[in-house]
Amino acid sequence: MSTPDQPQQPDVPQQPQYTQPPAAPQYGESAQYAPAQRGYNTLAIVGFILSFFVNVVGVILSFVALSQIKRTGEQGRGLAIAGIIIGFAEIAFGIIFTIIFVALLGAASTYQISN
Repeated sequence: MSTPDQPQQPDVPQQPQYTQPPAAPQYGESAQYAPAQRGYNTLAIVGFILSFFVNVVGVILSFVALSQIKRTGEQGRGLAIAGIIIGFAEIAFGIIFTIIFVALLGAASTYQISN
């Protein structure tokens, strides 16, 4: 409280109250622990790796992993998205390469060598 001849003093922060840590749970009691941090989604990792070698399987696993990550909150969203992008890019390059190869093969079969 302040009086007219003494200005009000700022509040001094109180010292924190220290308590003892909880005792170990006894038999039959359940322990209350902080939840463990969620790790990476396994399908995201597998889908990312397979998108380099078996494109279609990698893309499918990456889509499944992405839906699981949205539901569970696990890490690995970037891996799943990268697996989808890399898989689709390699599928597209494979289709383009096949079209070019077939066109060149067709052009070479109509070309006749004359002596």
